[in-house]
Amino acid sequence: MSMRPIARIIAPALAVATLPLLAACGEGTPPPPPVGALEGSTIGGPFELVNGDGETVRWSDFDGKYRMVYFGYTWCPDVCPFDLNRMMLGYREWAGENPALAGDVQPIFITIDPERDTPEKVAEYTANFGDNLIGLTGSSEAIAQAAENFSVFYSRGEDDANVGYLMQHSNAGYLMGRQGEPIALLPVDESAAGVAEQLATFVR
Repeated sequence: MSMRPIARIIAPALAVATLPLLAACGEGTPPPPPVGALEGSTIGGPFELVNGDGETVRWSDFDGKYRMVYFGYTWCPDVCPFDLNRMMLGYREWAGENPALAGDVQPIFITIDPERDTPEKVAEYTANFGDNLIGLTGSSEAIAQAAENFSVFYSRGEDDANVGYLMQHSNAGYLMGRQGEPIALLPVDESAAGVAEQLATFVR
């Protein structure tokens, strides 16, 4: 399959220097992103999507909870499942040491491939990473709005008769506050321990 090379994506609204590199799924894991504070940036914002049960879910539904947010897609052959696995392992490691706060953090997966990722498909996929992970999909327009709010880049690759198509996308993990405010990047492409450390640093 012919894929465009990995390219650096600069998020215009981000108040830190750079975002993670573009994840060209199927081409290997990109170098790790910088892990820094997002406080004061404009990352995040309202959305209206659909969960695995077909129910409408809004960003405001999570008010009062910290949110761990990752954008990817269920057909991703390598980057997304590894990132999500580290994210959820880190969450469980931190939750085990902080049981009183565990319920105050909501992990969220948002697809960037609504054409194939139906509510049923998203629910089946997220179940592989633990009961705490909520998967969201929606119309192409709703996904595009959510991705724009988080400065997430994505694009559809070329069609292939054997494997369909892959998606290229920026692969950041975001930690958001109780009112949806941006707090920090999560090192989902580095280690579960790093994710747990970020949670321990910022969740109170």
